[in-house]
Amino acid sequence: MRLERAIGEAPLTVTTAPAESLLDHFECGVCGARADADGFQSVCGQCGRPLFARYDLAAARAHVDRDALAMRPRGLWRWAELLPVRDPARRIALGEGDTPLRAARRLGETLGLRSLWIKDESLNPTGSFKARGMAVAVSRAHELGARVLSVPSAGNAAGALAAYAAAAGVEARVFMPRDVPRAFVVECRALGARVTLVDGLITDCGRVAAEQARESGAFDVSTLREPCRLEGKKTMGYEIAEAFGWTLPDVIVYPTGGGTGLVGMWKAFDELERLGWIDGHRPRMVSVQATGCAPIVRAFERGDEAASPWTDARTIADGLRVPRAIGDVLVLEALRRSQGAAVAVDDAAMLDGVRRLGRTEGIFAAPEGGATVAALERLLASGVVRRDERVVLFNTGGGHKYASRMAGGWMP
Repeated sequence: MRLERAIGEAPLTVTTAPAESLLDHFECGVCGARADADGFQSVCGQCGRPLFARYDLAAARAHVDRDALAMRPRGLWRWAELLPVRDPARRIALGEGDTPLRAARRLGETLGLRSLWIKDESLNPTGSFKARGMAVAVSRAHELGARVLSVPSAGNAAGALAAYAAAAGVEARVFMPRDVPRAFVVECRALGARVTLVDGLITDCGRVAAEQARESGAFDVSTLREPCRLEGKKTMGYEIAEAFGWTLPDVIVYPTGGGTGLVGMWKAFDELERLGWIDGHRPRMVSVQATGCAPIVRAFERGDEAASPWTDARTIADGLRVPRAIGDVLVLEALRRSQGAAVAVDDAAMLDGVRRLGRTEGIFAAPEGGATVAALERLLASGVVRRDERVVLFNTGGGHKYASRMAGGWMP
């Protein structure tokens, strides 16, 4: 529900007591081993795979009014009962969440689609969906007493950590490939982070970050190596369900590097069904990668349960240049359980997708967002997606930080 006020009337405010987290414990998403809800958590101590936050959903069913959520102040933290930060005073908010879900009519017409939508995450703080995960991860780490946080990143996660760490008053140490677009380095330094540039890929950054974290005692908030970034990103799934009147689309097309967003939404849909807020219908999840780095696509096509590392990873889309993802098993499980698909597209097709999004919908997307347009074209041509289905594309970040890198793709 949206509350509107006439011009000249006093602002309408809704005051409610801060909601309390219903966090109960953490649980491995693969082997099911449990971990304590309080204290710093990383990966599963039994199998080394990612942990999931689990909540008292019976209490949520009894005490959380689904439709009243729209009356709360906008943003990610209106889902506080289903997020892992207990102390409301520790919930850092910079305006993340509640990004637009836009009807892409002009782009849809060019593709022959009746119902095409774009979830535009570029309007988050620091310009990408990474703000969601870092809002929750930094808030939780700060609540637990962390003073130094570190992350390996292709760019956007580094900027997000720098921003939320600054707001929390804790130190951020970010590790990025040396060839990352310069805008990311400037952003992180402006926000007070300590920046280390590493020769190699994000996996090499992860190795260096882990080594330095062991020496310094910094808490590592790498993708799926701590469980709370996932919780922030799952709110994209909550928002899609709410926007469509507590139903889900037929297809979600999502650019996949580490895979946290896709895994998070799949978790969100399961939680919403357990709460009784949606039915059992699930969208077909589509993972989009680059032809120069497509470990998930290769594993999906081969029928493998896990993805083997990709060698010589190359793509203009830094967020897709992830040769090995710790959440590979979870991503592949979501694709197969949803009867979804995995598609790889080349850099030229991504840039063409960026151009088409810009010229039809006024969105200057990152290459990862352009990749979803290119993938959708292939899915339509092959009949995997029908033209009468409701489809959601994700633009996970803005193109401005990539501008210098993308310019050679279509500009003289």
